[in-house]
Amino acid sequence: MPVASEWSVVVECHDALGEGPWWDVLTGTLWWVDIDGCRLQRHDPASGRTVAVDVAQKTSAVVARAAGGLALAMEDGIWVSDAEAGPMRRLVGVEADDPRTRLNDANCDRMGRLWVGSMAHDTSVRAGSLYRVDVDGSVERVLADVTISNGLDWSPDGQRMYYIDSATRRVDAFDYDPSTGRASRRRALVQLREGTGLPDGMTVDAEGYLWVAIWDGWSVRRYRPSGDLDRIVRLPVARVTSCAFGGPDLSDLYVTTARAGLSPSDLADQPLAGDLFVVHAGVRGLAATPFGG
Repeated sequence: MPVASEWSVVVECHDALGEGPWWDVLTGTLWWVDIDGCRLQRHDPASGRTVAVDVAQKTSAVVARAAGGLALAMEDGIWVSDAEAGPMRRLVGVEADDPRTRLNDANCDRMGRLWVGSMAHDTSVRAGSLYRVDVDGSVERVLADVTISNGLDWSPDGQRMYYIDSATRRVDAFDYDPSTGRASRRRALVQLREGTGLPDGMTVDAEGYLWVAIWDGWSVRRYRPSGDLDRIVRLPVARVTSCAFGGPDLSDLYVTTARAGLSPSDLADQPLAGDLFVVHAGVRGLAATPFGG
């Protein structure tokens, strides 16, 4: 199988826990977060300018809103703004009364529903859940007994949902009804061997293939819709956290990484840990859907 290492550093941000890259097609900019650094970041590749904003609590995901502004997955729920630089307000609390947990990865289905998972601060087993936040702000818990809720995305036709609970070392597939937001018939699609890293964030390209970031795996892996491994993209850092397609034609794969938990000797060997990378993948991604709420 092809193994590639055609990467470059976009931003030397040294994130403690870089996560949640999200490409805004309307502005041509990339959003992402540093969860442990409590930082929201935006990069404009046209100008080369990067802006970082401190946020009041750990923020694990960012998406644009269809009505304008942003939606953030924070420790105690979904917060929104009406403009990019506008004040934030909490739209809905999600596990806001449970100090043991926080929200983690999030993404929108093709109809603009926001899916978001939770996890324990100390990664306790089966302490988290997966939720669907509908455009009217209503919340439904879809899965319980989740350990580290992570990657979420959909097939190009929106009729298959992919989901990662990192602790299982699996990528799971569901049948998905875009009209109702119902996911059913969960089954394992990809199973990583012990010792090869954990699946973290992911994205789906226009051909329907999955790109999965591998925590402690030094790579992003591309899988066929059948679950077979198609390609490995090697990176110079171990803790690869997530990825998203962007750029003028959606052919640039942006990759977030982390420094959290690395020893001084690890960091000496991985000076680029926590930086934002780009990989020229040779395929195009899909435009991300904003949150409709």
